[in-house]
Amino acid sequence: MTFSIVAFDPANGDLGVAVQSKFPNVGVSIPFAKAGVGAVATQSYCNTSYGPRGLALLENGALPRQAVDILTASDAQRDDRQVGIIDARGRTASFTGSRCFDWAGDMGGACCSAQGNTLAGPHVVEGMVRAFEDAEGSLAERLLTALQAGQANGGDRRGQQSAALLVVRAGGGYGGFDDRYVDISVYDHPTPIAELARLYAIHRLTYFRSDAAQLAKIDTAIANELQQMMHARGFYKGALTGICDEATLKALRDFMGWENYDERIREDDLIDLEVLADMRQKHALWLRTRGRGE
Repeated sequence: MTFSIVAFDPANGDLGVAVQSKFPNVGVSIPFAKAGVGAVATQSYCNTSYGPRGLALLENGALPRQAVDILTASDAQRDDRQVGIIDARGRTASFTGSRCFDWAGDMGGACCSAQGNTLAGPHVVEGMVRAFEDAEGSLAERLLTALQAGQANGGDRRGQQSAALLVVRAGGGYGGFDDRYVDISVYDHPTPIAELARLYAIHRLTYFRSDAAQLAKIDTAIANELQQMMHARGFYKGALTGICDEATLKALRDFMGWENYDERIREDDLIDLEVLADMRQKHALWLRTRGRGE
């Protein structure tokens, strides 16, 4: 009923899980991860204790294969289970029970492991691993690419229903207070992987901090544009001067907080170009809907 991939990015230490299933709200039962430790996907009549117990085993020095063996040895229903584990060095191990619905199996790759049951065939996990290995970008983006490849290769024979993406990074959560860098779940949707990708784009803008390469000085043209947008929305009361003064910057900070760009608010005269593009798009929509009285 499910296919998933666990993975590690040696460039920055990110760890994650991506999963799709013909089962609602799969995000609450299958993906588990802890920064600096590892990631676990437990599925097929899943034993959710595999997640925290598997991470505890890794944290206490077990290799992924040892962790899988310990978890399954004490489980009387292990033949119905499936699990994939990766540690913070990219080492993997998987287990597919003999009673998992056909086709069921797993495949390891470079810093990743894919596993699934009730699949169209082995080409589903093979395609996921190859897509992950060939993909570029962040770990989250590569995990999404792997899910898309799994679906393109036939996916779950029963169809689609829910999906989830979990990536952990030390200090990567909102405000830097936890490791939940990406934590997105699609409860029930006809195309959950496509919906997961849409939600990830929103998540990036809302929760990720600015990329230095995307920062630009607020020059006269940008300042004038910002003043016009914020004046129309009631955040800027001054004259439309095109001067990036303290009144403009204060209005910008207030407006960005109002629009949920919290993690990209700045205390200088720079603006995130991704934020500016999104502001332009939302302002154009606001102007159109205002004209209709919405």
